[in-house]
Amino acid sequence: MPTLEGNVSLKIPAETQSGKVFRLRDKGVKPVRGGARGDLYCKVMVETPVNLTSEQRALLRKFDESLRADNSDHTPREEGFFEGVKKFFAGGGE
Repeated sequence: MPTLEGNVSLKIPAETQSGKVFRLRDKGVKPVRGGARGDLYCKVMVETPVNLTSEQRALLRKFDESLRADNSDHTPREEGFFEGVKKFFAGGGE
């Protein structure tokens, strides 16, 4: 990712949710009157695929059913995965 002094690598952990903010220490702006550089903050924005075919939608439904079948909590929010996808495609996503 680009910074003020060139590119740096940022490892994004698996299952990182949209909106998560990472801090890159000492990669921000240097004060005009001297002193240490500030921190650079990077906000993750996860993109959801658009223009899915009916087969791809069916696969997403099947994936959602498999998540619900094992009775484990796989979502960081109260609504299920597929409800979030439906909401996004209906125009309610971020």
